[in-house]
Amino acid sequence: MTGIKPSVRVMIIEDSLVVRTLLAHIVGRDARLEVAAVVASAEEALAEIARVKPDVISMDIRLPGMDGLEATRRIMAEHPTPIVVIADAVEDAALGISMNALRAGALSVVEKPVGLTTQSYDRIAQTICTQLFIMSSVPVIRRRSTGTGLSGAKPLARSGAPSHDFDGLRYLALAASTGGPPALAKVLDALPGDFPAPVFIVQHMGPAFMEGFAQWLDGFSKLDVRLATHGEIAQPGHAYVAPGDSHLIVRAGGVMFLTQADPVSSQRPSATMLFGSLAGVAGPQTAAALLTGMGEDGAAGLAELQAAGGYTIAEHASTAVVNGMPGAAVRLGAAREVLPLDLIGPRLVQLADRAAKL
Repeated sequence: MTGIKPSVRVMIIEDSLVVRTLLAHIVGRDARLEVAAVVASAEEALAEIARVKPDVISMDIRLPGMDGLEATRRIMAEHPTPIVVIADAVEDAALGISMNALRAGALSVVEKPVGLTTQSYDRIAQTICTQLFIMSSVPVIRRRSTGTGLSGAKPLARSGAPSHDFDGLRYLALAASTGGPPALAKVLDALPGDFPAPVFIVQHMGPAFMEGFAQWLDGFSKLDVRLATHGEIAQPGHAYVAPGDSHLIVRAGGVMFLTQADPVSSQRPSATMLFGSLAGVAGPQTAAALLTGMGEDGAAGLAELQAAGGYTIAEHASTAVVNGMPGAAVRLGAAREVLPLDLIGPRLVQLADRAAKL
């Protein structure tokens, strides 16, 4: 017994010979990873996956024949395996397919490498390997429970009473990481176009994808979804996504500020930064929901917001793709309610309706 952990077995699905070779090189030089198979089409991947039994899949989106979105659906239905989408970040059509692949069960999306000599190569290569390694440990299932069976359950009681009482809904904040895009789309889809509060969103994702991500969310929402702009005043009926690599904080009057301050919990943008800023300017009039995600970002900020009188919600473990962030909030006693994903949007609408009657 050497005590050496076995390498993570990676299946690479990529139709371009050049990129396929580059990805195999990137994966092969990482001691944590092992190239288990390299295939040029989704059809070949489906034929080989039962034999190869990869721990994680690197998935191209633009493939001959069956595209990466349909391949993701098939793999998740027939051979559930963690999938990391490798996408061209600047191509709108490919990005839309990538976001839909996340909705179909893929776990994350990272930039496609373009060559050994490019300035961004080392950063992209490191991100790809890190994502493949981390996502290989995420449990995936054929059909994840939506949690609707919990609809009759009472919400978990808060473990610490806030110092102020929630007295309205002026602002709403949402945050997520791994598994976040489809979760955020689900919550936003439940909000009416005349929702009376601006919505602020933090999603951990590569900076190059954020503008396309906001546009993708806009297609699922009755709200006007866009990237947040420094100095802009947030308006009801709008949702503002933190840009890549910038913290989003909210100041008095709903003025949004973007800052390059140090990462918090290794994240920038940070959910804790967003929640904490709202606790300071409108705690008793802010609702926040911390959704699926790896790590603990947002938990401390949710606790701060709850102490300031905010209405705080954590996603229930039964529906979270990764229960790291919401689970950390629950352990801190930072959530007034712990709800399955399907119930979070309707609860926020109830809060808005209740506030309108005050």
